[in-house]
Amino acid sequence: MTPKSINALMKIMRDSKGIQISGKTQKKKLRYMGYYHGYKGYRYCGSPSQPLSYNDFNQLQAVYDFDINLKAVLYPNIMFLETTIKNYVLESIIRETQSDQFIDTYNIAMNDYKSYPVNDQRFKTALEKRLNVRNKIYSVISRDYGRSNIVNHYYNNDRPLPIWAIFELLSLGEFGNFISCLNMKVRRDISRSIGIKISVDPDGKMVEKIIFVLKDLRNAVAHNNTVFDGRFRTRNIDGRISRYITAETQVNNITFGSIVDYILLIAFIMALLERSKTEILSYIKQFEDICQKLNKSVQHIL
Repeated sequence: MTPKSINALMKIMRDSKGIQISGKTQKKKLRYMGYYHGYKGYRYCGSPSQPLSYNDFNQLQAVYDFDINLKAVLYPNIMFLETTIKNYVLESIIRETQSDQFIDTYNIAMNDYKSYPVNDQRFKTALEKRLNVRNKIYSVISRDYGRSNIVNHYYNNDRPLPIWAIFELLSLGEFGNFISCLNMKVRRDISRSIGIKISVDPDGKMVEKIIFVLKDLRNAVAHNNTVFDGRFRTRNIDGRISRYITAETQVNNITFGSIVDYILLIAFIMALLERSKTEILSYIKQFEDICQKLNKSVQHIL
């Protein structure tokens, strides 16, 4: 396919897509968002089978701006949750192992596989995951040696990297896999310390499940992917999360098919972690403000 100029791409939008776009200002804005990242990414909601019926470039710009503003609201709060949950997990591990060394964590706390009979397939699956997580951690350390001051400091002094430093290197998905290897005693201690009721989380797996929900959103935000329609979700979400939030907030029909459900989840976890009511309400207000801004922009266009 012959590469097309910005003018040719604008012509395609006008002639083939029915979107009115012209002039230096709109050309500049299209360059800012990008034809392929912007128009191609925001031309539908959820899936390509659900196209958005734009007839003016300003409509597309309004949705794009909403998504950018949404990521600005989400990012600091997701980072807060990631950092804080890692610290709660760290405390529980050290409480259990009385050590900050990974080898002790691995031997004492990362032994969920022992909860199954040796001849059970779940034993093999859990043991393989444990080995894979260990290998991933060593791979990450090897990757970051030479470019991480923390890794360099410990290894240059012939000292093993402590568990807290390892947590600094792990992505949220890798961290979720790490938690899945912890035994039930440690998982339940983490859950209880965060404030999750044992009655709704008897096996202590709620934190792990929440982390994987946040992981998809966090990655989409961090990599500037589209988030407004929830297309970033890569897995089914355990119904226990929705039922727990509903029981505590009286908000029904939480399916994580809408970005609103993710906004609610983050606010709910912030409350569990005892963020102030003022901070939580400010976060929700920011989301409401950008929704209202989008609504006004679209009404003006229509």
